[in-house]
Amino acid sequence: MRMLDYTVPPEFHGRTVKFCLKHGLGLSDGAVSRIRWQTAGVTVNGDFARMTAVVRTGDVLTVPVGDLRPGGAFVPADIPVDVLFEDEDLFILNKPAGLAVHGRSEKGDATLGAVLAARYGTDAVFHPVNRLDKDTSGVMAVARSGYIHDRLRRMLHSPDFCREYLAVTVGAPGCGRVDAPLGKVGPGWKQGVCPGGKPAVTAFETLKTCDGLALVRCVPETGRTHQIRAHLAYLGCPLAGDRLYGTADDRIGRQALHAWRVRLTHPVTGVVLDVSAELPEDMKRLVP
Repeated sequence: MRMLDYTVPPEFHGRTVKFCLKHGLGLSDGAVSRIRWQTAGVTVNGDFARMTAVVRTGDVLTVPVGDLRPGGAFVPADIPVDVLFEDEDLFILNKPAGLAVHGRSEKGDATLGAVLAARYGTDAVFHPVNRLDKDTSGVMAVARSGYIHDRLRRMLHSPDFCREYLAVTVGAPGCGRVDAPLGKVGPGWKQGVCPGGKPAVTAFETLKTCDGLALVRCVPETGRTHQIRAHLAYLGCPLAGDRLYGTADDRIGRQALHAWRVRLTHPVTGVVLDVSAELPEDMKRLVP
């Protein structure tokens, strides 16, 4: 169980334990209620304390913020995944193309949860923060508790959590910013620009071109389903190999999209983590 220490600052002198949990640690009402009934509970300077207890400047609250999955929630899958950063609160890893973030591991499907179960045990906590499509490779943040997941989720699409992608497109879109709402327009998860869609903004920059293809850097400012794929197709430059928004390409067996970089502020330590993953070989071959 992850136990987090919090030192009461001067501005919270005379406040309650519950106030510190909500306004100091950023816990939701639901999380506070769950902690209230945990055996470990909250201690102040080592002594058990009720939520209504009054604290003083310099008091140290020790709070259980971890959670566990029931054993066997994932069937382990021995698939290599590069872990780029790891501490007791989160992983940042390089997800390979072809590995689903979610699925039915008990049916033998390869999922990221099954991979983590092989590495950390079947009760390992798995809360993906910036989710990637099955055939999109690259950098992903995975929280090791519901508390950290909630903190990181609130940071998404802010200066505290920035994502950059590299894409190979058919044709060169140039440089600019797409501000066009996206909504469901076809079977499955297919999205398209439509008046009734949700706001969606993507900045893009063409880095180089080769034989009718282009390497494009994309920065999503919102987080809609298939946002980069749909926006580039809207510009007339779909991803190479994207069967849903363009056409298949014998040179690559997936859509040519890679989550290249994540820069985030660690929700506990405040340290800025800047993590990147090199462009995979199948995309390098398209734009050598």
